Amino acid sequence: MSDWSLWLMAAGATVIMEMFSGTFYLLMIALGLISGALAAVLGFGMAAQTLLAALVGMLATVLLRLSRYSPEQIAQAAGRDPNQHLDIGQSVQVSEWQDGMARVMYRGALWDVELEAGATPQAGLHTIREVRGSRLIVAAA
Repeated sequence: MSDWSLWLMAAGATVIMEMFSGTFYLLMIALGLISGALAAVLGFGMAAQTLLAALVGMLATVLLRLSRYSPEQIAQAAGRDPNQHLDIGQSVQVSEWQDGMARVMYRGALWDVELEAGATPQAGLHTIREVRGSRLIVAAA
């Protein structure tokens, strides 16, 4: 079996594994494997094929991580999206702040509340701006 077909089979297996993970990182590795197949078709030796596959895979992974489509960026954006969290835009009453943090009763449960960056801690009504896990990020209403 030729080198390029082995590279393409590895790329196909990686794409199949990506379907189970859903993070796009394995797709970037598959791009590297495809570049290894291209190097094999062009007649480069095994060392050059492997080096090119590794470099393209790493570069694609780094570019994905820096882009707005990285899983981390998508998760952060979802915390500020009112279509994802119906709590965004709702009001909570904060009685006192301790180092930019507070506990409030909201929807029948106690929530950790953090003050939005740049806001001054003051008691009163606050609007939920973001949800990070079980923490509400608020700003003065």
